[in-house]
Amino acid sequence: MNKKTWFFGVLCVTSLFGYAQQKTDSTQVEQLDEVVITDSKFNLKRENSGKVITTISQEELLQLQGKSIAEIINNTVGIEINGVKSNAGQNLNYYVRGGRNRQVLILIDGIALTDPSQIANDYDLRLLNADQVESIEILKGASSTLYGSGAATAVINITLKKASKEAISANLRSVIGTNQSQNDNNYSVADFRNSVSINGTLNDFNYLASFGNQYTDGLSAISSGQESDPYNAINGNLKMGYQFSEAFKINTYASFDKFKADFDDGFSGIDTDDISTTNQYRLGVNSEYKYKNGSLTLNAAYNDVERSIESSFPAEFYSNSFIGDLFNRYNFNNKFYAVLGVNAQQNEMESFTIPFGSSNLEQSIKPQEATFTIVDPYLNMVYVSDFGLNINAGARLNNHSEYGSHLVYSFNPSYREDFNFGYLKALASYSTAYITPSLYQLFEPTYGNSELEPEESATIEGGLEFQFKEKATVSVVYFNRRETNFIDFVDLGSFVFQYNNVADEFTASGLEFIANYKVLSKLNLNANLTYTKVEEDLNLRIPEFKVNAKLDYQLFSNTVLSLSYQYNDDRNDMIFNNTTFMNDTVVLESYNLFDFYLSHTILNNKLKLFTNITNIFNEDYQELYGYSTRGRNVNIGFNLSL
Repeated sequence: MNKKTWFFGVLCVTSLFGYAQQKTDSTQVEQLDEVVITDSKFNLKRENSGKVITTISQEELLQLQGKSIAEIINNTVGIEINGVKSNAGQNLNYYVRGGRNRQVLILIDGIALTDPSQIANDYDLRLLNADQVESIEILKGASSTLYGSGAATAVINITLKKASKEAISANLRSVIGTNQSQNDNNYSVADFRNSVSINGTLNDFNYLASFGNQYTDGLSAISSGQESDPYNAINGNLKMGYQFSEAFKINTYASFDKFKADFDDGFSGIDTDDISTTNQYRLGVNSEYKYKNGSLTLNAAYNDVERSIESSFPAEFYSNSFIGDLFNRYNFNNKFYAVLGVNAQQNEMESFTIPFGSSNLEQSIKPQEATFTIVDPYLNMVYVSDFGLNINAGARLNNHSEYGSHLVYSFNPSYREDFNFGYLKALASYSTAYITPSLYQLFEPTYGNSELEPEESATIEGGLEFQFKEKATVSVVYFNRRETNFIDFVDLGSFVFQYNNVADEFTASGLEFIANYKVLSKLNLNANLTYTKVEEDLNLRIPEFKVNAKLDYQLFSNTVLSLSYQYNDDRNDMIFNNTTFMNDTVVLESYNLFDFYLSHTILNNKLKLFTNITNIFNEDYQELYGYSTRGRNVNIGFNLSL
């Protein structure tokens, strides 16, 4: 069957279901009293928020066991994470509303995480173990007012699991599965994922200790490779907290995340024995003091990253960052809320490479030069009226040690009209964002440019959301983002390349449609569609249309079935032409994927058995040109709670 026919057939079916009455993203069933927090730092009911926010709950994560965090987020409307369908160690690219990695900010337990040694200063989601995650909240659009530089297209707020209320409890999870391309048919076990956690609460003291590992083999990084390229990751996390009084509590944590990924020379298409390793160490504290009408919160974290590349061009990178966020939440009268805070961070990096004519690693970026500090005071206010009008507005003054001061702001009104069947909400927003160049872009001796100016963008959003009480939710949002001072890797001629600001303005726009419908008491349909229009110079690997759909069926009280579908439209990719020494554009054809999930709970809901079949029809497609793509694969596992 023609792939376009598949796409439009599924689109029509989901639209017919959705137009009748529905819900809010292919990842979850919404309830009237759902609470969101990322868009305001307050616990607000969803109907009072001026944004369409995706929340992935623990219940939903339990139905996605065996998948990585990047794979799970990739089903969200407006998001394309490139690399999740390739070799397990493949680099990840985040394309949110036509943006890039540097425009997406990752939060873990409310604190921003970045890697100053990365080109895009972004956080690598491969470092995170999905078994440690309690929930995920995804806010799209410019959010620099609340979260600072980097929050231009999305904020992904990941909350890690907390301690049980019992004195001691434990959780064991194990998954085994295959890992093969479309051309393999041996179905040998090559994917192993295990985790264990012990946690509990003793009077006012709570604790959690967890450990996880993943080993995946069997698939070459490049499609023409003959040798497999394994991926091995381990994660450890220790959290301790103490409730000093009803008003004051403090939580601390320490964690390490490590992975080792074999990879090939994708530039030349040669099967090599290259290795990439990353070690991350984090220390953090969260404290909260509550008073009559508000609370004072301090989030602080220190992050240290070590990366090394063993290849024909070996390199080592070291970076550290400190981030502190102190903010006061105040509730004036249950209609007017305000957050006043200050965010401070310091980033530093160094690198070692082999200069031309040498055979040893030498320092190429010096930490005393490659460092900057940011101190940002910010104010955000929320007004929730008793006649349907809601306003979320704020401003932030970025104070950068290299670039001085810059003001960003946002204005996000919405209006909700209640009806017997539910409510209708209209929303709009205008927000600006500010992205400073990374330390690598500034100070790398060959490609860096110390004259770079920060990127700036302005985003307009407008949309409608219908909710039919506990039956369904439908929403449609239009977005338009204008970017200036865009930083690109520019060919200066004579084989000289450098990071430069591009003089042209760029625009990314599109539509996001979400339709979630409780078809029957035991059958839920969740679907979303994204249309993204990006100017030709920036549309690398971004599908114009993307569809996600998911049917969940409660077969018995302890048995759940799920069928998932994803359509990705044609995408452009680049390949280096050895004859012309230029990049040629290639078109990657559209594809359709179907996945199946089954779980069954026994032993008084303490033991869950589950299985996943991904790419059921073994669709033959390319996610990245020249790289391997996973075919049909199967995994089975269990989750034991004690």
